Amino acid sequence: QVQLVESGGGLVQPGGSLRLSCAATGNILSINRMGWYRQAPGKQRELVAEITRGNRLTYADPAKDRFTISRENANNTVYLQMASLKPDDTAVYYCNADLWAGSPMRRANVWGQGTQVTVSS
Repeated sequence: QVQLVESGGGLVQPGGSLRLSCAATGNILSINRMGWYRQAPGKQRELVAEITRGNRLTYADPAKDRFTISRENANNTVYLQMASLKPDDTAVYYCNADLWAGSPMRRANVWGQGTQVTVSS
């Protein structure tokens, strides 16, 4: 069974930085795309950033110029480096992966359990 294990959330002051990590574990053949989404209280889950196996990057407007997504294909891990954090960035951040896994192998879309990021003074 494939799991996405996230880490790195926490409390940070406005203007601070955090790095989130997400490792995909299980019987994985390949990962097409990995990304980060977030959901603030009372709001819908939204895309933050995603990266394909070929390193094509997509950023939502709030993340541009402040956040950087990267991945290590060998370790099936994706990172989100966040800088210049604002209170509006407060949310639960979820890792997501589009991948081939299992036996028999099949395509799946998997979510992590979420990690809380709180930006407050």
